[in-house]
Amino acid sequence: MSEIKDLNNGAHGHHGHALRIALAGNPNCGKTTVFNGYTGARQHVGNYPGVTVDKKEGHITVNGTRVTVVDLPGTYSLTAYSQEELVARQELAGDNVQAVINVVDASALERNLLLTVQMLEMGTPVVLSCNMMDEARSSGVHIDMERLSTLLGIPVLPMVARSGEGLKEAMEAAVDLSKKGKREPMRISYGIELDEALLELEKRIVAANLLTDRYLPSWVALKLLEGDDVVLGEAHKADPKTTAELEALRKKTADHVRTTLNANLESLITDHRYGYIRSILRDGIFKQDPGKDRL
Repeated sequence: MSEIKDLNNGAHGHHGHALRIALAGNPNCGKTTVFNGYTGARQHVGNYPGVTVDKKEGHITVNGTRVTVVDLPGTYSLTAYSQEELVARQELAGDNVQAVINVVDASALERNLLLTVQMLEMGTPVVLSCNMMDEARSSGVHIDMERLSTLLGIPVLPMVARSGEGLKEAMEAAVDLSKKGKREPMRISYGIELDEALLELEKRIVAANLLTDRYLPSWVALKLLEGDDVVLGEAHKADPKTTAELEALRKKTADHVRTTLNANLESLITDHRYGYIRSILRDGIFKQDPGKDRL
């Protein structure tokens, strides 16, 4: 762990706000080990109001910059069906967090990248940390991180949290990103019908300034199309008339998709996210040597 000692000592009396950098990832990706690696004994556990989810934070200094490391609850998705997802999303969706270190199990990239894509759709600055690289290497897994970085448009770095490998690099990359502010949201295709509906929703959301002080318009459009209760509730409170019009548009799209594709909007959107992930990984990014056992 010696290599990140210098992240930890010193400056506690600086003026100004600390950067908030979150750790996000699926359950069992090794995120807790990463959090402990950064914060050591200097962490405290509180709780989020109204839910039973722990709020874990720790304070460190990175090359003179004060950073609060926020350990988000482990989730596979940000659909806000569970308290964990809701908490993670609330931290990410507002401007509460300036960058995210997304810890993924290097041997299970496809499943892990669903969360990554959802954060990128929010415009969150993300560093992708391929953790458990020791296990991946010994099972013959190769990841072309440079190419993955180019395709996703974010830093992609190796990590072995158990030994401390890559912790310092990931945190420094996150601090760099956080200084650049919100990024352009990732826009993937969800199929022609949904893409057209999203553009129309987004146009109306921008025109009415609906929740645009809080979220990116493209993300609000996506959440409304997914039928997200939380965002819908916020939209209703802010502007009932516009929201009713947007809901009518959503219903029209949903009916059309049900009759033509026999699918619902939310599962269709998830399918397209996975399609996008698979198309990237098919590009020779993720290889496993023959004869090595799958993990």
